[in-house]
Amino acid sequence: MDKERLVTTMSLKEDEDQTLRPKTLGQYIGQNDIKDMLSVYIQAALKRKEALDHILLYGPPGLGKTTLAQIVANELGVQIRITSGPAIERSGDLAAVLSSLAPGDVLFIDEIHRLPRFVEEVLYSAMEDYVLDIVIGKDSESRSIRIDLPPFTLIGATTRFGDLSAPLRERFGVVMRLNYYDIDDLEQIVSRTSRVYETTITEDAVSALAKRSRGTPRIANRLFRRVRDFAEIIGDGTITTDITNHALSKLGIDHNGLDHTDFRYLKSIVTMFGGGPVGIETIAATISEEITTVEDVYEPYLMQEGYIKRTPRGRVATEKTYQALGLKYYKGLFGDER
Repeated sequence: MDKERLVTTMSLKEDEDQTLRPKTLGQYIGQNDIKDMLSVYIQAALKRKEALDHILLYGPPGLGKTTLAQIVANELGVQIRITSGPAIERSGDLAAVLSSLAPGDVLFIDEIHRLPRFVEEVLYSAMEDYVLDIVIGKDSESRSIRIDLPPFTLIGATTRFGDLSAPLRERFGVVMRLNYYDIDDLEQIVSRTSRVYETTITEDAVSALAKRSRGTPRIANRLFRRVRDFAEIIGDGTITTDITNHALSKLGIDHNGLDHTDFRYLKSIVTMFGGGPVGIETIAATISEEITTVEDVYEPYLMQEGYIKRTPRGRVATEKTYQALGLKYYKGLFGDER
């Protein structure tokens, strides 16, 4: 595999702009407990002149795992190499990445739960002992070679913590869960984005965007750019509440941040399956979405906000779902007694 294609110093997510990424922990908004702990770990590593312990970041997509990895590298004053689990298909791919690291560098592996198992096993010795034991050749001609590695820090990111094998999880010295952002933090993020893009936005519009961002900075920044487009075409460039509401209405996003797919998901449970319980495979097939997309992207927010509950028999719609859909809720029939 081409090393230049596999490893880059910059890996942008869809609809994200590198200029929006904070460069230091002080600039990073939200996740205060995680920032405080990382600050201590980074200062301790610098004081001891050692590589920072390996870090595992997990949580829903769009909360800033990649950004935190880049910040850690910046705070340590080292280079970061970025790749993803699906991009590492062979042991040789992993060896090419690790052998390119300088002492103390950070290797960030996004979607680390998607590493092939045989590659993951090679990674164990690299994380623990900074060596690579690789078998080359086949059958009687096979032989094992050992490659010494410089001390490095692996930062893994995943949206599916439960899919990681126990041996891999246990080799991370620091495990951190990123949570959805509250409205105050999202308002700060929207305000910062407006300054980066040199766009004027009213306080009410900041609040309206934050409330519809599903607790996710990536969504807040994406919605900001779309609303900015409307402000420049149908207004004077200033983002107002009226323009924000108009733009988000056109995008099919309601005042709680629910979009077309959310409503299709909720309607399928209520109208097709009597409010549930219904299995995730059935829901995904009904709304024509991948199971992993439903589980990783849509369900975490819907459960966090109380629209659905996960039971041993499947997903169940709550009273809040019926209110969102404008339907009458019968507790005895559709409630907790289900």
